[in-house]
Amino acid sequence: MSRLTHLGGDGRARMVDVGDKAVTSRRAEARGELVCSAETLKLVKAGETPKGSVIGTAELAGIMGAKRTADLIPLCHPLALSKIEVEITLDEALPGFVVKASVRTEGRTGVEMEALTAVSVACLTLFDMLKAVDRTMTIGAIKVNAKEGGRSGRWEQI
Repeated sequence: MSRLTHLGGDGRARMVDVGDKAVTSRRAEARGELVCSAETLKLVKAGETPKGSVIGTAELAGIMGAKRTADLIPLCHPLALSKIEVEITLDEALPGFVVKASVRTEGRTGVEMEALTAVSVACLTLFDMLKAVDRTMTIGAIKVNAKEGGRSGRWEQI
């Protein structure tokens, strides 16, 4: 990448003009993890957490976060999203949770930021709902797994 698209020639921040780009189907997938104690995972699995439905609430928060990405990230284009899926699974090997998000739109710019925001907000919600029982939690490994659409086509990493 030869230059940063969000900086003008004078070094000032600018929103990228996507008006001349073609409207295409765009999709992005992201993932992240919340690592917690095995005891915390057991509480969630048994449905015995103090704040109720931890996973359902965090999945909904992730969807809501994706919809608000342009309000949170400076210079991010507001997009009409056609699909947002957030899936949280328990992973006893971590121990913790794997959070995945998939976002779609028909537009002139990609949805990587929306997928990353969905994962981040879902992880933060898990943290908030479980902090009373586990102060050792960590959030990490947040990344884009795949994207497709636009000039660069399909891209994927494992």
